[in-house]
Amino acid sequence: MNNDNRNFVTFIVIAALIFFGSQWVTHYFFPPANPPVTKIVGGKTTVQPNATAPSPTTPAKTRDLKAVLTDSAAQRVAIDTPTLKGSINLKGARIDDLVLTAYKETIAKNSPPIRLLSPDGASDAYFAEFGWQNNGGLQAPSADTFWAANSRVLAPGKPVTLTAANTQGQVFAIELSVDDQYMFTIRQTVVNKSGAPINVASAALISRASAPKDPDTWSIQVGPMSVHDGKADYGVNYSDVDKGAKQFTTTGGWLGFTDKYWLTALVPDRGAAFAGQFTSPGPKTYSADYARAATPLAPGKALTQTSHFFAGAKEVRLIDHYTDSGLVPMLDYSIDWGWFRVIEKPIFYYLDWLFRMIGNFGVAIMFLTLTIRALIFPIAQRQFASMAAMRAIQPKMKALQERHKDDKQRQQQEIMALYKAEKVNPLAGCLPTFLQIPIMYSLYKVLMLTIEMRHQPFVGWIHDLSAPDPAMILNLFGYLHFTPSGFLAIGVVPVLLGVSMWLQFRMNPAPMDAAQKQVFAFMPWVLMFVMAPFAVGLQVYWITSNLLTVLQQKILYARHPALKQAVAK
Repeated sequence: MNNDNRNFVTFIVIAALIFFGSQWVTHYFFPPANPPVTKIVGGKTTVQPNATAPSPTTPAKTRDLKAVLTDSAAQRVAIDTPTLKGSINLKGARIDDLVLTAYKETIAKNSPPIRLLSPDGASDAYFAEFGWQNNGGLQAPSADTFWAANSRVLAPGKPVTLTAANTQGQVFAIELSVDDQYMFTIRQTVVNKSGAPINVASAALISRASAPKDPDTWSIQVGPMSVHDGKADYGVNYSDVDKGAKQFTTTGGWLGFTDKYWLTALVPDRGAAFAGQFTSPGPKTYSADYARAATPLAPGKALTQTSHFFAGAKEVRLIDHYTDSGLVPMLDYSIDWGWFRVIEKPIFYYLDWLFRMIGNFGVAIMFLTLTIRALIFPIAQRQFASMAAMRAIQPKMKALQERHKDDKQRQQQEIMALYKAEKVNPLAGCLPTFLQIPIMYSLYKVLMLTIEMRHQPFVGWIHDLSAPDPAMILNLFGYLHFTPSGFLAIGVVPVLLGVSMWLQFRMNPAPMDAAQKQVFAFMPWVLMFVMAPFAVGLQVYWITSNLLTVLQQKILYARHPALKQAVAK
């Protein structure tokens, strides 16, 4: 088999692996996109239900959410802020009813807001509870204790104090306050009116009756999360907690549950020593809780301990504000930026600024692409100069390869000497491509992670740039009653991507090797299928980048005409 045929067979094998294996690889390492928010049926766009929303469970002990809230309405304190609506259950001192008014389940106008917390007894119960540990003579209120409230509404600037007492002369108070975003402050006070000293250890827990539907992947942490010993711990998953409790002790930090876009986090007072743990009290139910180190309290004295509770959306600027202000250490790590956070966060902030200026997120991505291409244009100039020089020495390289075809080591030595004599760097042409790899990955993470990109429309039928293109060609845009899946789910935007790659490859100098020509002819269409399941926003970036590359090549070909000339024999 000659070299040309061998190269072609190698390409076919690699292309097949990419084509058929990409789905498994991307599903694990790079989840292709968020679930589509729309579906095209009969040529018309219809809104899809939220695929990640909690769904009612079947156990007999669960009841309808409205029924549970109605039955407990008399024992509730309302929560009313610009971003939150809900209530506190006076039974057990629980924050167990919370919706996020700024975010909807779907893009439909009448869509309900995102429900984050639900009371015990309802399907997908999810709540936070605050109290104390029973030890050292302290008899703390239980989950069945009914607390008295000094107000019926909790709002920014209007705290609510809950009080309870036991028969031993111990009085308990929980003062709750909330800001205009998603942060609660909890001040837990014990007054020791008994005749004996006691030990006080405030505690809190978050309980959820089921794991979220958001997938936990290699690149995006979804599930239990904590910050302890000055580090973010992404190493605990729901499956790990199913096998046994995961415990830690630390001074300073927090713990809770992170979904893709939402977060609940218990934050003991900064500098406080505490023991935290994740447990599974029942099948597929999970709890995150902490207890502070016990503090002695003499008779006639009072002790107040402060903590915070975050329950809301992981908005990047807000999360960074809570972190930078010192209120919650490393809360910004609840967004799993990963290895390239040093690139991803600047890209997010620049992209978010462009969006605020322009008003259309897809156009903002285009301007981001233009900025990136402008920054690397000087490198591209050097790349083309290197390509021109490489093309000029092709006849000499061919002669050396033919002269030393039986001595590969000597052949490589002579070729390296030729590079040095002609001052050519064969790797220089790869630099722009390598530079774009972390940029592409960073934009992928920004589109997948940040709630600011959720449900952002572009043009026409594209109502969510963080989801794949819903305009499927193989079912004639919904006129045929089936939904293509996998690599067959090709939309209009992926086809435009394939065309833009084809144009870019057409602009490149024609390779001398016949097998390489075949590789370049197939590659745009292979990559079109590979990229089809990814977010439209990422495809918009790549299409824009390809078109700018074509324009750039036209300019640089004018400066380096040797690249368009046939290679000398």
